[in-house]
Parts: sequence; structure tokens; C-alpha cells
Amino acid sequence: MPKTARAVEWPTLLMLALTYAVWIAGTMIWQWSGILAIVLTAIAVAQFCSLQHEVLHGHPFENQVVNEALVFPALALVVPYLRFKDTHLQHHYDPNLTDPYDDPESNYLDPKVWEARSRFAQKILRLNNTLLGRMLLGPAVGTWYFVKGDIALMKAGDARVRLAWGLNAVGVAMVLVWLWTVGSMPVLAYVVSVYLGTSLLKIRTFLEHRAHEKFRARTVIIEDRGPLSYLFLNNNFHVIHHCMPNVPWYDLPGLYAARREHYQRRNEAYVYRSYGDIFRLYFLRAKDPVPHPVWPVRKSDAPDAM
Repeated sequence: MPKTARAVEWPTLLMLALTYAVWIAGTMIWQWSGILAIVLTAIAVAQFCSLQHEVLHGHPFENQVVNEALVFPALALVVPYLRFKDTHLQHHYDPNLTDPYDDPESNYLDPKVWEARSRFAQKILRLNNTLLGRMLLGPAVGTWYFVKGDIALMKAGDARVRLAWGLNAVGVAMVLVWLWTVGSMPVLAYVVSVYLGTSLLKIRTFLEHRAHEKFRARTVIIEDRGPLSYLFLNNNFHVIHHCMPNVPWYDLPGLYAARREHYQRRNEAYVYRSYGDIFRLYFLRAKDPVPHPVWPVRKSDAPDAM
């Protein structure tokens, strides 16, 4: 049978248009209100990164070239889209979840690597494992390790990583040209906005995955339908996203509601009722140790059915 064309995902396009509108407004009202400009731009940057996540999973059009053109400007500055795409798709191999070597998004360290860290580095990483620390230090810590790793890859001759950073440079140039010719926001203020936007995203990634012997139980459910859920495009229903990564963001809550008990059994009740609960529990307290507590990471389980 001939392949049926997929419908255009209008909610995603609407969200993208709204995000660009907020970003444009934020970068143009600096002279009227600097604080409001930074807040709006930070929210837009965070939302844009959530939309980039949608795009790398094949939304909103069937044509991926068109999808990626929609998010080409490097609003977040230091995370090349192509690198985000490659590392995130690697992260989606669930048996590797939380492995500090095989999961690019893991926040854990090999216990031997942890022991070799200096006391100062250990203190920073322990603080980074509280929600407050993740929001204050996480953007800097994450960017440092990410850029350091990519520099090493480029020095080793990795052509794809070089391509990713080359394309990102063009995307950054687009942002700078806008700021210098149309917008009124100073570049330093824009960098502050990006940092704050990344800080917001750290709320989402703070406990998306946990160390657990069973990989199906490593991914969280946060039953939140408030503003942060929209900012993160419902990725708080994260176990459903990992089961069905090609499902658009606006379908995730309904899929969860239809099989709530099933998904809670699947991830062995790794569930929080809201982001408010997470703030209350972990704002000043670490959820996990930095060295991986279930080492070595077990990868032999057969994947469960959805």
C-alpha cells in the first residue's frame, strides 16, 4: 500500500510561532524594561530548546529538512542543534540510561572517576546535585564538560562534530545580526537570558532518570499540567516519551491518562505529582549521589512492551 502522508502538526507550529514572537519582543524592549526583556527572552530560549527536541524526533512536518530549518537560528548559542540531535538520539537507547560512558545525558560518574576528582570539584558536583545548585551552576558545569568534550573530538578529527559547530556559528551569527541591527538588547544581557533559560531547562532534566537495576524503571513521570509542563512540552511524562519518542508533545498527557496504572507499574512508581513536590523535596537536598550507585550499569534486561 502507498504510504499515507502525515498531517502537519499545527500545535507545534503554533508554539514555534509564539516562541519566536516572545523572543522578538524580549530582544526589542530592552530600553523600556531590561528586566522584562531578560525574563521574556529566557522563557523563549527555554521553549525554543524544547521545540528543538520535538524537531529532532521528527516534528512538525514529515520533511525533516524543513523541520530543522525552522529551528536553525542558534538562540541558545552554545549547544549546536546537530550535536543535541546526535547525543539525544544516542541517549534514547534505554539499556544505556544513566551510564556515564554510554548515555551522553547522564549526570552520574564512574565511582573511580569520582574518587579521582579534586575535593573542590567534588564539592561543586555535590552542590550541582541539588535542584538549587543545578539551576545556579548546572548551565555552567554542563556547558564546560560538553564543550570540553567536543573540543577533544574535533582535535581528534571528528568531521561531524566540526560540521555541527560550523553550522552553529552561522546560527549564532544570525542572532548577533538581529541584536545589532533590529533588537535593542545588549549581547551581555542576551547571554544572561540564555543562562537563565538553560537554568529553567535544568528543572526538567534534574530527575528525568534515576539509577536502577531495571532500565524500564529509570525514567520518571511527573503528573504536572502547569506552566512548566508547557514550557517543557509535556516531557514530564517522560516514560511515555521514551516508550514512543515519535509521538508529538500534545498527545503525551492523553496517552498517559489512558494507561496510567500501566506506566506506573512499568517504571516501578518513579512518580511525582508536580514540580512543586520536586522543589520541596530537593531544592536544597541532593536527590542522588554523583558516583553511580548501581555500578556497573545493568544493560541485559529485555525491553518491556509499551
